[in-house]
Amino acid sequence: MSEHNEEIKKLATEFESCQKILLALGDENRQHMMLEMMRMEHCGGVRVGTITEKTNLSRPAVSHHIQILKDVGILKMRREGTKNYYYFDADMESMNNLLKILTHAKQIMDALPDRSGAGRF
Repeated sequence: MSEHNEEIKKLATEFESCQKILLALGDENRQHMMLEMMRMEHCGGVRVGTITEKTNLSRPAVSHHIQILKDVGILKMRREGTKNYYYFDADMESMNNLLKILTHAKQIMDALPDRSGAGRF
């Protein structure tokens, strides 16, 4: 069981390093905004005004949420003259880290014995 405890401690450290992305993804407004951006099908990027129109969020709110998503590595920005276009980052190191901890958590759960009490009478 101590091997499992060591893996769980390691997972806790990994989880802690992903808290910011989990918070960013957990917000309903950001989820809505990201879904709308995906539905727009503009792979080259979307401007704040377009996101504002589609989400019914205020321009300052959209800018705030974009900044949070940029800070955690989900969105990037491309500038063309005076126009800024926001798009999902293909590398997404933070998303890869999140996938890594979810995979690690599943491996730990798969290795643990059944704890449901099923079969006990």
